[in-house]
Amino acid sequence: MSEFRQYRRKQIAELRPFVVGEVLSERVSVSAPDREAGSPKPGDMIARNPKNHDDQWLVAAAYFADHFEAV
Repeated sequence: MSEFRQYRRKQIAELRPFVVGEVLSERVSVSAPDREAGSPKPGDMIARNPKNHDDQWLVAAAYFADHFEAV
């Protein structure tokens, strides 16, 4: 197996807040560790691929706070 390396993103990400009570569509991926941590929950964000809006995934609130800022 190869080693992990650090990479910086080159593009702007598209995200929106998760809304409490929202039923996520099956096209939104939520990782097993995030589900185990109680997601989706307030503060989580839903990200989407700008070139394919059907490709969506949950970004946990803590990860979002550490890695993203508004443009």
